[in-house]
Amino acid sequence: MTWAAALALLKRFWWSAPIALLTVGLIVTRGTLADARSDLKLERAERATDKAIGERDVAKAEAGFKGQLANAATSYAERLATREPIILRSTDTVRTYAETPAGRVLCLAPDRVSGIDAFDRELFTDHPAATRGGNGAVPPDADQASGGRVGRQRR
Repeated sequence: MTWAAALALLKRFWWSAPIALLTVGLIVTRGTLADARSDLKLERAERATDKAIGERDVAKAEAGFKGQLANAATSYAERLATREPIILRSTDTVRTYAETPAGRVLCLAPDRVSGIDAFDRELFTDHPAATRGGNGAVPPDADQASGGRVGRQRR
């Protein structure tokens, strides 16, 4: 083949060179994409595993919190039961206390709770002087001014 024949052949099939280069590039790119896809699949599998572990940990923490809440409620009820007896006179206090487990057992029905006047009578039966009104005059005190303040003595 002469140079002239090679040049004529090149002029006729010049388009085959870029197609060959594009074909080689396509093969290399397909290999690179396969590696990237396998890496992406591995990363997604790891993220799915991490998500499952996280959800398991959250469920475990929630279960632990529910256990702590149940233990706290139980210990609160036990502490209420071991306290000294509470004298309940107010209807609202009785209703609030009756909502607790210990209150349901120990508390009287709200219609059996005595009123505030009866409670006052019970409180002040030991101190009759405190409950009756003062009929006598207040004794004068020369050293004190009115209102209980200590006055100055004049000279």
